[in-house]
Amino acid sequence: MAIAVHWQERVGNQRDWVWRGWQIRYTYIRASQNHQKTTPLILLHGFGASIGHWRHNLEALSEHHTVYALDMLGFGGSEKAPANYSIELWVEQVYEFWQAFIRQPVVLVGNSNGSLVSLAAAAAHPDMVKGIVMMSLPDPSLEQEAIPPILRPLVKTIKNIVASPLVLKPVFYFVRQPSVLRRWASLAYANPEAITDELIDILAGPPQDRGSARAFSALFKAAIAINFSPSVKALLPNIKIPMLLIWGQKDRFVPPILASRFAQYNERLQILNLEDVGHCPHDECPEQVNQAILNWIDQSLQDGGI
Repeated sequence: MAIAVHWQERVGNQRDWVWRGWQIRYTYIRASQNHQKTTPLILLHGFGASIGHWRHNLEALSEHHTVYALDMLGFGGSEKAPANYSIELWVEQVYEFWQAFIRQPVVLVGNSNGSLVSLAAAAAHPDMVKGIVMMSLPDPSLEQEAIPPILRPLVKTIKNIVASPLVLKPVFYFVRQPSVLRRWASLAYANPEAITDELIDILAGPPQDRGSARAFSALFKAAIAINFSPSVKALLPNIKIPMLLIWGQKDRFVPPILASRFAQYNERLQILNLEDVGHCPHDECPEQVNQAILNWIDQSLQDGGI
């Protein structure tokens, strides 16, 4: 009878790194062959996720590339810091990690918020990035554009009320319950079979850490701030490297129709639509996504792009 291997044993060599005084969790798996001749990959998770969300991808991708994955500050095994969070802060975390451990151009692979970090990192630090793979790319600036100017002060007031500690603390203790996380996952995933006990364990563990309620408050306040994130529309036209955008056509969190809109901003952006897949393609159909990433990198190399 086959014995299931715990996810912690499928995500490589986990280590801790101190960045700006904060403890950061990362992992890596060396390429099984010719790793010195291939491009390293850095995997960046989405909001509320962690290294464990890549448990179906790390080993498969490492057959051809040395692969790293980071827990972004505030998530996973990284410190739950009461920081001034922003996409730019996470970009600097990735860049300084790269400076410390890699120091050769990489391909960034991100899901959701990790996609936005990848795009912003490529724009801010072109010396670091040779290519980007993004899955379900959000653009918080579009939300602001969609609100009529006359209503924006009211919306801001409501957000500030919701962001108060009196409201956020009980909300946090509610949403971190495994049963609530399972319901959230049912919205994120199109295939119920992908919502396993293992996935809920990965999602439910970090919110129990010391300081997690305080970090949740800081993250929420940052996420509703106007300056939390750069605009995808502003970033995309300036990117000169190959990009692959993978999107599940049953994504309920970020509308898949945005993919074609984003493609208008940069001709180097290649789109891969996946039917019957939700917000986290790498976890919902990992074999298909892993192969798509490897094929795209090989094709880009042949074309001289990576």
